[in-house]
Amino acid sequence: MTAPAFHHTFRVQLHDIDAAGILFYGHLFRHAHDAYEAFMATIGFPLHRLIQDGDCLLPLVHAEADYRQPMRHGELIQVQLSVKQIGDRAFTLQYRFGDESGREKARASTVHVHLSPPGDAAASLPEALVAALRPWHSGSATSKWFRPVGP
Repeated sequence: MTAPAFHHTFRVQLHDIDAAGILFYGHLFRHAHDAYEAFMATIGFPLHRLIQDGDCLLPLVHAEADYRQPMRHGELIQVQLSVKQIGDRAFTLQYRFGDESGREKARASTVHVHLSPPGDAAASLPEALVAALRPWHSGSATSKWFRPVGP
């Protein structure tokens, strides 16, 4: 059985593109982070509250991406986010970017570690966070990942 994926949609804006008219490579991570922020709110861990409370710090410690096809100005892009790995002190998120036709445009992954306050040492992930992440753990997804979006 395949775990569900979280979907986040954006349109490539003028400020996203470079002189060649395609998404500037660094902006992929901004859109991945927007999907991450929406995902965390959906699972009950809104980042603004975590930052404000200061008791669950989840900094990004590794990020990588593979670009498969250009994303052009005006394109509607859907990000599929899933949890790739849950460890004792960190978790890895996987992002797949696709267009309206279902063509994969890029993939990315990010690793987030849990730091205990005041933020100078890694600590075990809170049990509530692990429980919230577990249903989204992808394992080995085999189904078509792109879910068509509105008109």
